[in-house]
Amino acid sequence: MLYVIGTPIGNLDDITLRALEALKAADVIAAEDTRHSGNLLRHFEIRKPLVSYHQHNEAMRTAELSERLAAGEHVALITDAGMPGVSDPGARLIRACIERELPYTIIPGVSAILTALVGSGFPLERFCFQGFLPVKSGGRERELRAAAKRAETTVFFESPYRINKTLAACAEIMPERQLCVARELTKKFEEFRRGTATELLAHYEARPAKGEITFLVSGQL
Repeated sequence: MLYVIGTPIGNLDDITLRALEALKAADVIAAEDTRHSGNLLRHFEIRKPLVSYHQHNEAMRTAELSERLAAGEHVALITDAGMPGVSDPGARLIRACIERELPYTIIPGVSAILTALVGSGFPLERFCFQGFLPVKSGGRERELRAAAKRAETTVFFESPYRINKTLAACAEIMPERQLCVARELTKKFEEFRRGTATELLAHYEARPAKGEITFLVSGQL
């Protein structure tokens, strides 16, 4: 069995009982960053063999793990935070299981996307998740212009090192639109800061953003 396990995005107490049971049952745990996941496993006193599973070795490791599953082993798949396959490795291994008719199950956990959406106060009936904003300004502005035209809330992941550039672009593209910076979700310094691009930019120019950011654009009214 392949266990695809959602892990905490910050607060370790958010792990589920089912996730802990699956980690303990696994013969091997495939992790995006074995050092990062090692901290999680030590916290819950779980001692299992760890192998790396990230974007640079995903193809090779998928073949290896598929063979282990076919031989009857239990494999747990986790990433640094959140659900595998959502802007993180995982989808390739799941497709391999489907193609080879190998058993798998999804063990849900915390989602930065849903946590940010609920905390933003923006309409939740429909939303669009677009992953990480492009690093280059041209791609970033294209994504933001598309978000400005949507009726539903748009959700992005963004780096704290680029959030000011994103807010500056939003000030040009959609100056009156309500935005939300959801930062350090579930952690000690969790923050949901709402406002126009100009308001948010003034805040983060005075107090540079730190930690992981989920950035939300409210829908066009």
